[in-house]
Amino acid sequence: MICEKLDLVYLNEDRLLIKTSTCLLDEAREYQVENKPVPTDLWVRMLWEETERGKCKRNGWVFEGVFSTREAIAKMQQQGIHPTHCIFLVALESILVERAAGKRIDQRSGDIYHMTFDWPLSNDVKANLVEAPGCTESEIIQKYLAYEYALPGLIQRFKKNYKNINADQPKGDILSKALCFLSRKPQSMAPHTPRVILLGAFGSGKKTQAHLLAKRFQLVNVSCSQLIKQAVTNETSTGLIAKSYLDQGLNLPDGVVITIVKERLTQLDCMTCGWVLHGFPRNLFQAQDLDDAGLFPTRVFFLDVSLDSILERMTPLRTDLVTGQQHHLHFNPPQTLAMMDHLRTNPRHMEKSVTEEVSRFHAQEEGLSGFYIDRAAHLNADQDYYTVFETIMSMIINPIAVNFD
Repeated sequence: MICEKLDLVYLNEDRLLIKTSTCLLDEAREYQVENKPVPTDLWVRMLWEETERGKCKRNGWVFEGVFSTREAIAKMQQQGIHPTHCIFLVALESILVERAAGKRIDQRSGDIYHMTFDWPLSNDVKANLVEAPGCTESEIIQKYLAYEYALPGLIQRFKKNYKNINADQPKGDILSKALCFLSRKPQSMAPHTPRVILLGAFGSGKKTQAHLLAKRFQLVNVSCSQLIKQAVTNETSTGLIAKSYLDQGLNLPDGVVITIVKERLTQLDCMTCGWVLHGFPRNLFQAQDLDDAGLFPTRVFFLDVSLDSILERMTPLRTDLVTGQQHHLHFNPPQTLAMMDHLRTNPRHMEKSVTEEVSRFHAQEEGLSGFYIDRAAHLNADQDYYTVFETIMSMIINPIAVNFD
């Protein structure tokens, strides 16, 4: 009913198996032929493929089923599928059992009827009705208990944009409450909708501050490097162009990077909740193009750290080849000598590479600082990370002081 009212696309397990591409469909059917459950990762890929094309991308979609655990929802969100609203239909166990016990299916047409609420008038139809599979009392109770066990985790994943609706009432009342909820846009916890850009040299702490700000104000954390990796992995049109440059060890053209970033910042969650962007823009041209697209940042923060401090932060970093964990030889050293043997240095963390990265940023810093002069603030980021965070947070809430010089 929601799809008819709002002209959305209805998606569920059966429809995905019909609509998905041949290669993914063949892979899913292999599991079904062997009576094995289709893996969550495969469902996620099929859902992402469908939501990225045609009417789904233009109008939106309603998805029901498949993802019933916190881990599955997390994989869906990691793939870049972010539902703007989530509705939980709540009913007592006894009511669900009563509903399921009376469900019947017409063997010829596949239409669903109910012995109490929607019994057919035709004797011919009645003669062809059979019990719906999976609707015995024990099966419904088992499903109900599994759902109740998973529910707290599901709510945790959607805690910013979910609503419980009592399902034991007329369909019209349920639809009315659902439409009321869907018409309400999710809001950031900040006093306005922040659109924050963090600029700074390699190792200045942009990633850490972006994580803290996103968590505090419920913003969308947008990492330029992660967007590029995601576009390449998903083999989007822009991602394929980016891959051709990356495979040759070349820097991406500004136009490619800008397209990838703009596609993300114009999605609904960024437009309604706000965003914190780091790793972009890297030069004046990118900053101008971002403004030309109407994506104006409300705050821009330059995280100022000296080269000596950055070298002290980055050059002692080591990566454990076995666990993938990152250690700092001064602040977080490995606990055993055996672990020390597994450590290797990332080429990006070598002194020469770090120095070159910092020099590249400083070469563009003056142009960026002049472009954002009325929206920017320079902060001393060579101090405790939480002190830097509190400073940024106060400047997001309060107006930036005007320079009258």
